[in-house]
Amino acid sequence: MRYFELLGFQHVVLALMPAVIFIILFYIALSRTHFHSKNSERRKTTRIHAYPDGLETKNAPVPLILILIIVGFLLWAFFYVLGTGLTGVKI
Repeated sequence: MRYFELLGFQHVVLALMPAVIFIILFYIALSRTHFHSKNSERRKTTRIHAYPDGLETKNAPVPLILILIIVGFLLWAFFYVLGTGLTGVKI
């Protein structure tokens, strides 16, 4: 007896989707680190602030993989809540 109607489908989605998303993100991360703009090389080399022990702050571009992970998490959370609400599954 199953207490949740979509438990089998949720297990499949929760098992396969993160793996597929990880493979895509890993490929993108290896192929390209960030978007290149006119001043991206200057931003990577210009020092903004120096801390003790040789640490430096730079205004470097945000890596593409970090942007994709954050956007992917937000989209997944939105559609998970939307899908759970529309299907009427009780948590």
